[in-house]
Amino acid sequence: IPFSLRFFLISIIFLIFDVEIALLLPIPLTTSLKNSMITLSIFLMILILGLFHEWNQGALEWAN
Repeated sequence: IPFSLRFFLISIIFLIFDVEIALLLPIPLTTSLKNSMITLSIFLMILILGLFHEWNQGALEWAN
């Protein structure tokens, strides 16, 4: 059975971002409001930078 490396990379990227989003949910419950806003903004900035990097590298395009 031929295995698509592109499908594998997209599924790994999805799992990474899915786990990071799951980590975002309990942050406001565990810290104060000011600390949670700083933590969430830093975490989201890292997520967005990672997404833009993957997009620029072409890892999110299914077909060439």
